[in-house]
Amino acid sequence: MPLENIDQATVIPSRLFASVEHHVEAWFESLPTRPVRPTMSADELRLALGGPVPERGSSPELITEILADSGMKGTVASAGPRYFGFVVGGSLPAALAADWLTSTWDQNGGIHVLSPLVSVVEQITGSWLRDLAGLPDHMSFGFVTGCQMANLTGLAAARHRVLSNAGWDVEAHGIFGAPPIRLMISDEAHYTIVMALRLLGLGAERARRIPTDSQGRMRAGELSAALCEESGPCIICTQAGNVNTGSVDPLSEIAQLAKEHGAWLHVDGAFGLWASLSPQLSPFLRGIELADSIATDAHKWLNVPYDCGIVFCADEAAHRAAMSLGAAYIVASKGERDPHEFVPEESRRARAIPVYAAIRSLGRAGLAELVERNCRQARRFASALRDAGYEVLNDVTLNQVLVSFGTPEQTKRTIAAIQADGTCWCGGTVWKNRTAMRISVSNWSTTDDDVDRSIEAILAAAAKC
Repeated sequence: MPLENIDQATVIPSRLFASVEHHVEAWFESLPTRPVRPTMSADELRLALGGPVPERGSSPELITEILADSGMKGTVASAGPRYFGFVVGGSLPAALAADWLTSTWDQNGGIHVLSPLVSVVEQITGSWLRDLAGLPDHMSFGFVTGCQMANLTGLAAARHRVLSNAGWDVEAHGIFGAPPIRLMISDEAHYTIVMALRLLGLGAERARRIPTDSQGRMRAGELSAALCEESGPCIICTQAGNVNTGSVDPLSEIAQLAKEHGAWLHVDGAFGLWASLSPQLSPFLRGIELADSIATDAHKWLNVPYDCGIVFCADEAAHRAAMSLGAAYIVASKGERDPHEFVPEESRRARAIPVYAAIRSLGRAGLAELVERNCRQARRFASALRDAGYEVLNDVTLNQVLVSFGTPEQTKRTIAAIQADGTCWCGGTVWKNRTAMRISVSNWSTTDDDVDRSIEAILAAAAKC
C-alpha cells in the first residue's frame, strides 16, 4: 500500500531481499521455456508503470512486485538460450551473483582510496583478461560501459600519440590547428568506430574506407596502396569479428604495414577477440598481439551482466595522457591502481567484479569450451538451413550465420514470422546488398537441443512465408 512517508530505515531488508530473490529465481527458471519475445506491449507497460508523478512514497516491497511483474512480461529473453538476434551473451550465475554484491557494496570504482577492493579486483581481472587473450604483459587496460566507449578510449590514446609524435599537444590545444590525421577504416567498420571518430572531433566522413573481400575482411593490399599516397599522423582501424560474418581482418599483415608507416593500429574486437581463447580458433587472431589498442565487450562472449567493455593499450603513457586529469581533492594512490586514469569516467561502477567471477567460474578451459561450442552450434544452424534449400551467405568461421530465404520480401516476412512465434529471436541485416537473417550464437546456456528446436521453428516459419 502507498505510504504517506516512507522511512527507509524501517524497511526490513531480509523480507525485501527474499522477495527479490524469489523473482530472480522465477525469471531464471523461465528462460529455458519462455517465449523469447515479450508478452506485454509497450502500451500495456506504460499503463502498468506510468501515470503522474507519485505524490506519496510506496513500500519497496510493492515497487519490487510492480517491476517484477512487468519485467517478466515486458522483457525480451535476450539472456536466454534461444536469443540469436544480436551478439548478446547471457549472465553466468556466478557473474550475476557478483553483480548483486557489486550493487550491494555500492562502491565508486574511480580511485583506490574510495575502494581498495575495486582497484585490486580490476588489476587482477585486467591482467587475467590480457593473459586469456594472448596479449603482451605491458598492455594497460580499462573497464568501460561497452565497446563504444572502449573504441573511443583506444582511439583517444591513438589521437594523443600520433599528434604528440607530430609535435602537437591535443589535450592542451585541441584539434584546431593540429596536423591532420589520416584515418584508415574498413568499409565494413562497425558504426561505433565512426561514432568514436565523431566524438573525438576527427570527423566521420574524413576516414578513408578500405575495400574488403567477400567475407568483409580488409584487403591489406588496398591499405598498403592508400598508406603510400601520403605521409603524416595516421590511425588504422581494423576488426576482429565482423558483426555480420564473424570474419577477422588479416591482422599480421596490417600490423606490419602500420609499423612501416608509423601508424597506430586499433582493433575493434567486440566479440571476436575471445576466439583467442580457443586453440582451434586462435589462428584467426594471429597478429592481434601487435595492435596498439584493442576494444572488446565482456557482456558478449564472456557472458557477464550489462554493462561492461574493456580497452587494452600497448602505450600506457598515451593511454593515461588521453584519460587523466587531476584535481586538488583527488590524491593519487601511491603504488596502487587508480582506475579513473584509464577511462573517461570518474564516478563509475565496479564492472570488473562480475568479470572476475565469470573467469573464476569457468576458468580458461571452460571459457574456451563456451566459445568453441557456440561456433559449432553456428555451423549446425548453417548446415541445417543449407540442407533445407536456403542460402547461407557467409563462411561460418565463428558464431555468425547469414541466411537468405529468397527475395528480400520473403526474407523479411520470414524474420517477422520467427520473431512473432517466440521460439527463438533472430534479426535482419543487409550484407553486400543482400537482405539476410542474422543468427548470432553467444550464450553460455544454449544447448544443441535449443539449436535444433530453433531450427525447426525457423524452417516452419520459412515454409509459411
